[in-house]
Amino acid sequence: MNNYLKQTILMLGLILTTTINANDLSLETYGTYVTKTGEISLPENFRTQWTHLGSWVVVDPKAPGHGFHDVYAQPEAVLTFQKTGKFPDGAVLVKEIRKINSGKLTTGEATWAGDNAVWFVMIKDSVGRFKGNANWGEGWGWALFDAKNPKANASKGYLESCLGCHTPAKQSDWVFVQGYPTLRAK
Repeated sequence: MNNYLKQTILMLGLILTTTINANDLSLETYGTYVTKTGEISLPENFRTQWTHLGSWVVVDPKAPGHGFHDVYAQPEAVLTFQKTGKFPDGAVLVKEIRKINSGKLTTGEATWAGDNAVWFVMIKDSVGRFKGNANWGEGWGWALFDAKNPKANASKGYLESCLGCHTPAKQSDWVFVQGYPTLRAK
């Protein structure tokens, strides 16, 4: 077999694998984290089983999102994004915001992540599954979970609770991808 044919077969295999994994991801997401009516739940074990995309700190105590931010996604979603530059249907992003702690340590003054404050969850919806549900729009499902009650979505709808902060990221599918070095193609 010549090299061109081998490379073509390999590329087709990679494309098919990505498509199959993306389809499996959608089925997994909508069967596990979303009810038939579009209610979103906070994924468990995302810190230990998912890929960390990046971190940053919002230090102004008056700013929305004050605290340490860590963002996670399923490994399959990350691989698809690295290959295509887009999140696949069913991709889940979890942004965990923790309180800011600080003090003097042996290395000097330090700041670190404290207790959980809130979690934001975004679920990619490429087909518009939940028209009329206030937590779904712009190609995503949106949810907010407070540390006091992580089982209940505290969002008042994505237009009121989410879109205001995400408007600057509209051109990148409402996600601040510039803050996530893990998404850069390898």
